[in-house]
Amino acid sequence: MSTISTTRRWMRGCCWLLLAASSWAQAQTRAWLDREQISDGETVTLNIESDGGGAPDYAPLRADFELSGQTSSRQMQWGTGGTTARNLYAVALSPRRTGTLQIPALQVGANRTAPLLLQVGASTAAPAAVPGNAAVFMETEVDDLTPYVQQSVGVVVRLYYASQLVSGELLLDTPAGASMQRVGEDRSLVREVNGRRYNLVERRFLLIPERSGPLQLPAAQFNGRAAGGFFDDMFGGDGRLRATAPTRTLQVQPQPANAAQPWLPLHDLRLRYTAAPTQARAGEAATVVVEAVAQGATRAQFPELPVLDVGPDAQVFAEPAQFDETFSGNTPQLKLTRRYSIVPRTPGTLRVPGPSMPWWDVKAGEARTASLPALTLQVAAAGAGSAAAAVPVDTQSALPGEAPPASNALPLADPPASARPWGWIAAAAGFAVLWLLTLWWGWRRVQRRDTATAPQPGPPGSPAVVVSRAELRRALESQGLDEIIALLASMGGVVGLEALLARLADPVQREALLAMQRVRWSGQGGDVAAARQALRRAFHDGPHWQAAAVAENTGLAPLYPSGS
Repeated sequence: MSTISTTRRWMRGCCWLLLAASSWAQAQTRAWLDREQISDGETVTLNIESDGGGAPDYAPLRADFELSGQTSSRQMQWGTGGTTARNLYAVALSPRRTGTLQIPALQVGANRTAPLLLQVGASTAAPAAVPGNAAVFMETEVDDLTPYVQQSVGVVVRLYYASQLVSGELLLDTPAGASMQRVGEDRSLVREVNGRRYNLVERRFLLIPERSGPLQLPAAQFNGRAAGGFFDDMFGGDGRLRATAPTRTLQVQPQPANAAQPWLPLHDLRLRYTAAPTQARAGEAATVVVEAVAQGATRAQFPELPVLDVGPDAQVFAEPAQFDETFSGNTPQLKLTRRYSIVPRTPGTLRVPGPSMPWWDVKAGEARTASLPALTLQVAAAGAGSAAAAVPVDTQSALPGEAPPASNALPLADPPASARPWGWIAAAAGFAVLWLLTLWWGWRRVQRRDTATAPQPGPPGSPAVVVSRAELRRALESQGLDEIIALLASMGGVVGLEALLARLADPVQREALLAMQRVRWSGQGGDVAAARQALRRAFHDGPHWQAAAVAENTGLAPLYPSGS
């Protein structure tokens, strides 16, 4: 009896230790930076994730950084162990000095984050070219002034303004002989230039030259209006602000004669295995995952990773690649991940050659090849008493009317003959019919609800566009202010913000649009999130339009004839 009691106490103690370790793992707090190396003119985002309560204490960061754009969000995750809540925090850091800066450990509720290191280099921009005490000025930065044809070139336009803006428009025309598109969202920062504090807006573009020779990038222009002050009212100032960035000239180089095809000009290309097995079993799939990180390329330019060639001893099934496009400084960066399923046919040793990709180094002006080493898999025989292994579908099998597949294709075993469970089949069919009827009923209900939220018709001659509530909600959550204004104006049958404000009947909705317009160029990242949330609340049930002052023509004769 004493032995059994001791064993029970030992098992109970192990359970408590496991529960304590599990709770500690769930309550841990982690912090990370979106980049580990920046220049002194850039900002970096510090992200913090925590399961516990309490917001981070950012006070230790103010010694080496200026803080802006603080945001927070809460995520709920459902799993087998129950519901887990995670708090996500983010803050933009502007370094006060160069060198190796330490992000100290921060207190988050009852937990602390681990310290981080950030490399801050000297900025390559020349501050002497900045006007001494201008109220607003602009600059354009290009990541490569001597690119090759069809090379992705990052262009950043920066707008500095000292006073608060009521409205503004920033334009950059596409140069002749190239294609250019705006990428990402505008970044709002605060920077001190020549002893004066400026709000800063960064807008990024992607430029792709289409022919060699000189390429002139037009001057970026800004037209806006600042909030009026006492002296503006006294002396009749209208608060208008104008600024122009200097033009930039790029010398585009032709494609070298010794360059490999397909032509792939990049700043850097690295390949690595994220999953590389060393053992496999005949007839079963072994997974290999390859990741490529290319600096200076977009998804449209980058070719597919090659399919692994394993010869007749195995089959390879490649899944579609997954893409992630970001910016590293001012240069576009692409991360591509592709998964391969390798099914060996016979036991033994299987050699899988590593993939390779030729590319052109635009910095060194040389042809290079990124490659991975070959993999060696020790393939064991399939178990005699085990169930049949799951084999991916053979996409190379012959279609009707074609030649039969090659003899080295894996045969698919016929299912064993057995009595069909007709009772279960009938029950499954009944549940399927009920499920389809439920889907149809839900779809009809959504259609009726979206139809009920259709906007009222606009003035004569301006037909309104019918937009569902779901589409309007998506625009309010993810699109920019210009797209939101254009969508609402099309719903009301008008054009432009002023006509939209006159068309709206709800003062709360008009004020929400004006508030979003005011903080658009304010440079305060937190205000933008609050203004967008107020805009979603104001339009959660659709826009409220002014009643059209037009007599309705029913086509019926008057009830009382005139003159009676």
